[in-house]
Amino acid sequence: MMDLLDRLLGHDAWTTGKLFDLAQGLSDEQLDREFDLGQRTLRNTVEHIVRNIEGWTDLMNEQPIRPRPKDNLSLANLRRRYDLAIVDFGKTARRLRDEQRLDGKYLDTLDQPARPKSFGGTILHVLTHNHSHRTEILHMLERLGVKNLIEGDVLGWEDMQERN
Repeated sequence: MMDLLDRLLGHDAWTTGKLFDLAQGLSDEQLDREFDLGQRTLRNTVEHIVRNIEGWTDLMNEQPIRPRPKDNLSLANLRRRYDLAIVDFGKTARRLRDEQRLDGKYLDTLDQPARPKSFGGTILHVLTHNHSHRTEILHMLERLGVKNLIEGDVLGWEDMQERN
C-alpha cells in the first residue's frame, strides 16, 4: 500500500522527469529565452528546482550545503543532478517518516538568524515548490511550441502507474 508521502514523491519524480524529456530537444537559445515568470528562463527554473532539493535535503540531514556548480548547466547535467537529488530527498523523507520524526525540528542555518523548521513542513514545502515551478516550466514549454505536453497532476500519474 502506498501512503501519501510515497504518492507525492513518486508523482514529483515522474512528472519532473517527463518535463526533462519534453525539453530534451530544445536549443540553448530556447533554454535561455527570457519569460515573464519563474526564474525567467527554463534553464534557470530547472536549476532552481534542483538546487532547492539539494539544499533542503542537506539542511534536513544537518550537513553542509553542497556547493553550487557554476559550470555545466546543460539539461543533461541538470537531469543527472535532479535524479540524484530526488532519490536522496526521498530517502531522507522516508527515513524521517519511518522514524516518526516529521514533527521534529532541525536548524535552518541559511536563515539569518538561524531558525528551527519542521521536517514534515520542509518535505511538503519542497514538493509544493517543485509543483509550482513545474507549472511555470509547462507554460514556458508551451510558449516555445513544444507539443504533447502533460497535465502533470497526481491522478494522471496514478492512472499511469495502474496501467503499467
